Amino acid sequence: MAKVISLINQKGGVGKTASTNAISACLKHKGYKVLCIDFDPQGYLSFSMGADTREHSSIYDVLKHNIKIRYAIQKSNVVDIIPADAILGNVEREFTGPGSEHMLKDCIKSISPMYDYILIDSPPELGLLSVNAIIASDVVLIPGLSDGYSLQGVIQVHETISRIKQAFNPNLVIGGMFLIRYYPREALSRTTKETAQLLAKHLNIPLLNTTIRHSNIISKAMTTLQKDIIEYAPKNNAVMDYIALVEELFERGFI
Repeated sequence: MAKVISLINQKGGVGKTASTNAISACLKHKGYKVLCIDFDPQGYLSFSMGADTREHSSIYDVLKHNIKIRYAIQKSNVVDIIPADAILGNVEREFTGPGSEHMLKDCIKSISPMYDYILIDSPPELGLLSVNAIIASDVVLIPGLSDGYSLQGVIQVHETISRIKQAFNPNLVIGGMFLIRYYPREALSRTTKETAQLLAKHLNIPLLNTTIRHSNIISKAMTTLQKDIIEYAPKNNAVMDYIALVEELFERGFI
């Protein structure tokens, strides 16, 4: 059965989608079978992997029971993916009945034996979609930028995760926070890391040792070329950081 990992943060623009893409590529290159589920109506993960969001079925079609989930999977330039598009945003209005929080978990069950890992890119809003992602997950990871504004959102998302864990998913593991666009030589990044350490201690969650440096090459690989970052730039600093991050997650037993 696949281990399900969600990347969660209530603040947008913190590298959540890029990290989902990068971590999935790292796991693939370690020999694992990986599926990504784009659960954000913006569909950025689908775009970054070169997925077809026009002619192909989406995760919304799966939730609506218009198609079985295995038929929504498509091969992308990085890993297998179930794409998303803007219509996924209708979920908040259309699904309001009992059990709506478990839709994604129920859908995943039938394909879980096909993969080693399933990664979910959740939306920045802490609504029904994010709740579904957290309930469906074995592990949640919280990426954040190396600035104070990003860390403010961690407190709220941690409260949400904790409530869902207590009510619906007691075995959920919070795999920790990690910092993105980290500049080791900049005082602001170092100060933010110190603040993140204090915050992680206060919330009783791990702050991963690995930080991700900024890279325009990663951005180019994902947004312009839609390529596998490890195949495109294996020696890039940020790519090596993501490889190290995955190794740390294995060492800590989170994945």
